[in-house]
Amino acid sequence: MRTQLHEIVMAMAARRPDAPALTFKDRTASYAELWREARAFGAGLNTIGLARGERVGLLLDKRVETVVSILGSSVGGGVFVPVNPLLKGHQVAYILGDCAVRVLVTTAQRYELIREDLAELETLEHVIVLDGIADGAIAWDQFLSQAEPVDHGVIDVDVAAIFYTSGSTGRPKGVVLSHRNLVVGGASVSQYLGNHADDVILAALPLSFDAGFSQLTTAFTVGAHVILLNYLLPSDVIKLCAKHRVTGLTCVPPLFIQLTELKWPKDAIRSLRYFANTGGRMPRATLDKLRAIFPAAKPYLMYGLTEAFRSTYLDPAEVDRRPDSIGKAIPNAEILVVRDDGSLCGPGEEGELVHRGALVSLGYWNDPVRTAERFKPAPGREPGVPNPELAVFSGDLVKADEDGFLYFVSRKDEMIKTSGYRVSPTEVEEVAFGTGLVGDAVALGLDDDRLGQKIVLAVSPANGAELKPETLLAELKAKLPLYMVPKEVVVRASLPRSPNNKYDRTLLRAELAVR
Repeated sequence: MRTQLHEIVMAMAARRPDAPALTFKDRTASYAELWREARAFGAGLNTIGLARGERVGLLLDKRVETVVSILGSSVGGGVFVPVNPLLKGHQVAYILGDCAVRVLVTTAQRYELIREDLAELETLEHVIVLDGIADGAIAWDQFLSQAEPVDHGVIDVDVAAIFYTSGSTGRPKGVVLSHRNLVVGGASVSQYLGNHADDVILAALPLSFDAGFSQLTTAFTVGAHVILLNYLLPSDVIKLCAKHRVTGLTCVPPLFIQLTELKWPKDAIRSLRYFANTGGRMPRATLDKLRAIFPAAKPYLMYGLTEAFRSTYLDPAEVDRRPDSIGKAIPNAEILVVRDDGSLCGPGEEGELVHRGALVSLGYWNDPVRTAERFKPAPGREPGVPNPELAVFSGDLVKADEDGFLYFVSRKDEMIKTSGYRVSPTEVEEVAFGTGLVGDAVALGLDDDRLGQKIVLAVSPANGAELKPETLLAELKAKLPLYMVPKEVVVRASLPRSPNNKYDRTLLRAELAVR
């Protein structure tokens, strides 16, 4: 029975030692090689005295050593903290300081760039560097140890990772994930995707993003082959799909939008078995384009939140009938739609999405206040059970149809209230995408003395073409009720995105408000 993260790879190293596990550029590591290096990293942590549960920060692009560090932290009894390498030095320092990271793995060049930012971190004792040497740091090859790793007695409910995610306000919060969360999550998602040992999965999303990291666990659970890509240009995705005959591709909507604007040669299409969406709702127009590009691939529309990893998916067999649905609960999870008073909503009634089950995380690191706001006793628990089961309240408004299929409405804190109406920004954005005139679209509610909030739609033109605001407004007026028509359309060359390539609504709102 696999109870710890590293045991997924350990099992495959015993079963399929020579099978390819991981490829980055020209290097491919077999399962046996990946397991051997993870053990050496874990033993290295033991050598420097890392105690059970202490944190190991990873500030690296995607590469074989990054995955070795993740698995090796588990072997050594530590907790890995992946940090997006796009973050600035002060942002990195905040994360490392917030969860008291003791060991940092990075490159020599990055360490020199942020050394001053890390100078005040009292808990950071060891820095391990790749690609060179740095004063006061340990070179990667010198750190790895051939000693036998120490068994710290870690069990499945112990902490395995802390993923930092942006909040709607304030600094990032660290979502604490157990080994059970990661292991069960990998098994659940690989089950409904139908992943198997012959799959080749392209990891295009950041490993510091829960959906990006999930590409590893879903693949390793079944012994599949992962191709690592540090996303630079959309064309890089196409090149690797062709080179490695990729069978599974998961992206966020902004990346999929870019991919639909490029030409896909037959070599990049022929092997694709499925494509999956995460990190936001897929515009209907984009989904139609993807299905035309990949006629033989199954589309999986997924919804998830870092606090519970994955929550729902739409069966590809239902896409034609319910293309706007986020589906039903993934295996081994229950999804509820709940009113403000905690009672369950009926079909067609809007309520908050609540996730219960083995994937619910352990809360926010060192933040009991925000944890209590989001993690609450699960609704409908049997009264005879004295200890409460905690569920995660997503903050997302959804509704279910008569057949139990769920539909995303809006974030609670993004719902626009204008002229007495409640307007979902998603609905406005969907119509904008459907015009074919825009590449990106974000609808926001900005304060207005007369309306309460006015709807402002920020867009970028499709395919870099010229777009006049009045042209798009004319299309929207023909397709939306008057109260949903934006009062203003702002056209930009591009819209700001977060390090995980999601639309940065908070930054965009601030920029538009100042303007």
